[in-house]
Amino acid sequence: MTPFPYFTSVIVKVPTIRFRLDPSSGVPTYLQLVHQVKHAVQYGMLKPGDRVPTAREVVEDLAINPNTVLKAYRELEREGFVYSRPGAGTFVADDAPAPLARTVHQPLRRSLDRWLAAARAAGLDRESVIALMTLALNDAFPEKEAAHERRA
Repeated sequence: MTPFPYFTSVIVKVPTIRFRLDPSSGVPTYLQLVHQVKHAVQYGMLKPGDRVPTAREVVEDLAINPNTVLKAYRELEREGFVYSRPGAGTFVADDAPAPLARTVHQPLRRSLDRWLAAARAAGLDRESVIALMTLALNDAFPEKEAAHERRA
């Protein structure tokens, strides 16, 4: 007889997202967290059932106020991206928006990577790339800019 006639397997899902903050962006910290979770879901880096980092983990990693993280997670929950289980954490919701098909985003990402390499080779720094990309985005999506101006 073996000393352990049975075993229990435990599956621990490791978070697949690491938050990064840009204090110079002008975007509130909690919204940066919200956008990053949404993007991770949209591009399939986070899937339904995946745990997002706990507020404590985010606070320790980024040295920010816990209320900021909790505000971001409440917003994500309100929008249906995540749900929380007390004592267990916050998880991507089963009915979160489906990720974009790889056949759509992978060719675009490869094209963007080539464009960024060309921009760097031309001597553009990060700020110059962001400025150029912002101009192009504003031209491509003028309704977003118009909506922002109406609110201001």
